[in-house]
Amino acid sequence: MPCNHEIAEEINMLIRFSQTSTLQGIKVHANADNEVIDATTRLFDKGLISQQDGGYLTPLGHEAADQAHSLLNILTPPKPAA
Repeated sequence: MPCNHEIAEEINMLIRFSQTSTLQGIKVHANADNEVIDATTRLFDKGLISQQDGGYLTPLGHEAADQAHSLLNILTPPKPAA
């Protein structure tokens, strides 16, 4: 299944969460872009975050965010040597 725009927005939202702290959450304000608000709502509906407007990652959300970060690291081209 190809990655559609909605999934890409959800992945972009997941990678905004800290990988190093479970105590850092995210608050998506009402004046944020509609795509960000919608992606955040979908992540909440899927049980990946604790609040409809952000909050904290759930255990499943931590797993998904870790996988998203890993995939991003694999797909990002290496920086050229100086």
